[in-house]
Order: sequence, then structure tokens, then C-alpha cells
Amino acid sequence: MPWRLMRFALSREHPEGRMFRTYADLKDSYDVVIIGAGGHGLAAAYYLARDHGITNVCVLEKGYIGGGNTGRNTTIVRSNYITPEGVRFYDASIKLWEDLSEDFDLNLFYSRRGHYTLAHTDSALRTMRWRAEVNKHYGVESELVGPEFIQRELPMMDMSCGGHAPVLGALYHAPGAIARHDAVAWGYGRGADRRGVEIHQKTEVTGISVNSGKVHGVQTSRGFIHTEKILCAVAGSTPRLLSMVDLQSPIYIHPLQAMVSEPTKPWLNPIIVSGSLHVYISQSARGELVLGASLDPYELHSTRSTLDFTEGLSAHILELFPFLSHVKIVRQWAGMADMTPDFAPIMGKTPVEGFYLDAGWGTWGFKATPVAGKTMAHTVASDSIHPLITKFSLERFRSYALTGEKSAASVGH
Repeated sequence: MPWRLMRFALSREHPEGRMFRTYADLKDSYDVVIIGAGGHGLAAAYYLARDHGITNVCVLEKGYIGGGNTGRNTTIVRSNYITPEGVRFYDASIKLWEDLSEDFDLNLFYSRRGHYTLAHTDSALRTMRWRAEVNKHYGVESELVGPEFIQRELPMMDMSCGGHAPVLGALYHAPGAIARHDAVAWGYGRGADRRGVEIHQKTEVTGISVNSGKVHGVQTSRGFIHTEKILCAVAGSTPRLLSMVDLQSPIYIHPLQAMVSEPTKPWLNPIIVSGSLHVYISQSARGELVLGASLDPYELHSTRSTLDFTEGLSAHILELFPFLSHVKIVRQWAGMADMTPDFAPIMGKTPVEGFYLDAGWGTWGFKATPVAGKTMAHTVASDSIHPLITKFSLERFRSYALTGEKSAASVGH
């Protein structure tokens, strides 16, 4: 580190405040307890305090802030979904994303890139056309583009994909963007903390007290907390938490892996996704290639990474960009994706009074962080379901009123 930077860092004239306060003890009771200090949990705490004036809130995290799926994703933000419910919901999220850095006074590295979902078959092309029309109907900027447009905008890509999966077209979504995932967690956490919310890391929930169908408190590794409102936002740990209140859901857990390359000079501005090849790729502000694929094909509650994933994904990436053969992979990781049968989230109230659920995000939770926090804060504060999430209720699986989002979400991001 240069001496002039070290001198500034050690100077008492320029103290740097901590992002969050540390609390020695839990209080006996809180108005709201949020389980999970990922993006969604912290966003809900932030909007509860900022928009609803509810500051006696405790956020519990068994690990550390943003250590779950918030820190294990590939940071893609988009709204080009296929159902009216999904398009409206994620479009509202993008509108919030655009102002978050200013709201937090923190650079989130939010960067609008454009998002291409490639079509390699006639049936995929029909789906892209369908998605484009639904998007346009709800005011979302998406269009079906042909091979000539793609080749002109992405001259570095092999349009034949090695000769076995030629690109026939793509859904181009101009608002597609990326952001820095850890900064999002820090921003929401710091904003909530400054408004009086308590964030307790290394505090595991070991039980939930329910009497006569109503929440009464939370047992933690550091003691018992009295509360009448609990928001569960724990992604891959959702089935375990639901068992504590004797609820079942159709959620199943699959690992979702990703990896990054060594930094290279900027050459890829848009985000590229291929459902047929099961890959997506973007380039970060630091020059790394951020690479991902579809879910691992087995149900497993684990965040281990595998060589099989790296080999398979690398082979498909080289079909699109053969010149990357000498680029080194430097890091890989996995998250636990909480999948639902219809590839849409589960949000809102539950049959247990005072127990609210934000789960079932699978591979698309990061992009929903702002709107999920805002709508769940409204739901918890008013005990009434926000209009944007009425179709995402847990009850839909009992009544078979599913929200079929698979064709817009199944690739991964």
C-alpha cells in the first residue's frame, strides 16, 4: 500500500465510520423480527423503517450479512419475464434499482448493459416473440432481433456456436443491467441501521413459538425474543424454518453454481444468455467474466462446487466465444436455489398469523431485491398483501392457481 494512502488510513482526522453497529445483547421483544440478513431481509427492514416508521426491528443472521445467495449470485438485473404478474413486479424493481445508489449514498456499480436471450431453435424463437409482446404490452423495453442485428452488435460471437446450434435470433432487453451484490446488502443494511434497526449476525434461529395459530416469539442461539410478527427470508433454508411453524411448501433445493475468470480488458458490454446451451456471461467492472449455467440436476442442501460444472460450462462458453480458450478461471462457488414448481416466488402472509414468507426465489432473487423488500415491508406493516404480490401467495399451490414463469426463468438468470 502506498505510504500516502496508509497515512490517510491511520489519520485520526479522517475517521471512517463502521457500516453497522454491533449489539452485545438482544432486547426482550421487537415489533418485527426478520430472519435472514441477505438482500431481501435487509431491504424489508430498510423500507419498514423508512416508509412505515417501524424501527423496533431485529434482523437475525446465523452467518454474516449477505453471506447467503446475495453474495453467491451473478448480479444480473432484468424485467423481461413472460407473465403479466412477473413483468409488472420486476419492472417495478428496475425502477427502484435506478435510484438506489443515490438513496444509499453508496456506489452500487449499477450499470445498464442490455440483455440478449439467444434463440437457437424455432420453438425458442416463438417464445422470445411471445415474451417481447408481453413486455411491450406492459411498457417494458424488449424486442425480438434477428441474426443480422446480433452479428452487428456482437461481432466477437460465433453465430454458429461451433456449427451445431446456430443463433436464429434473440430477445433484446435494453434495460438489462448488473450491480455489485455485496454493496446492495451493505447499502440496505447501513440504511436500516441508521434508522434504528438492529442487525444481529452470528445469531441462529433454533425455534419459533406458535400458540393457537399465532406467532409469539423466536428462540435463538443467544436467547428468546418476544414478537408477534416474523418475516422469513432465508432462501435455501426455508424448508427448515417452515418446519418450525408446522408449515409445508412445494419448495425444493438445488445447487446453483457460477464462476469468474481472471480480469481481461473490457470487450463484452451486454449480458448474453443461452437457454439451449444453458449458459450466461457478462463482464464485471473489474474485467472479470462472470459465468453461470442452469441448476445442478440433483436436489442437495449444499454450497459445494464441482469440477464437472466448470468443465461443462467452459465447453459451452467456448462454443460462443472460442477465443477465450486461454483465459483462466480463478474462482467458483455455489448457492442453494429455493425452487418452486411454477418458477415464481412465494410472498406474503401464511396460515400462521404473524408469520410472513419471502421465499421460492430460485435463480432470480437478486434482481427482485428492492421490490421484494418494499412489498414485504408493506405487507408486514399493514398485515395486508401488497397488490404487486397477490399472485405469489403460498395458497396458490393449494388452489392450483400457478404463475407459469418457467420459460422466462429456467436458464438461471
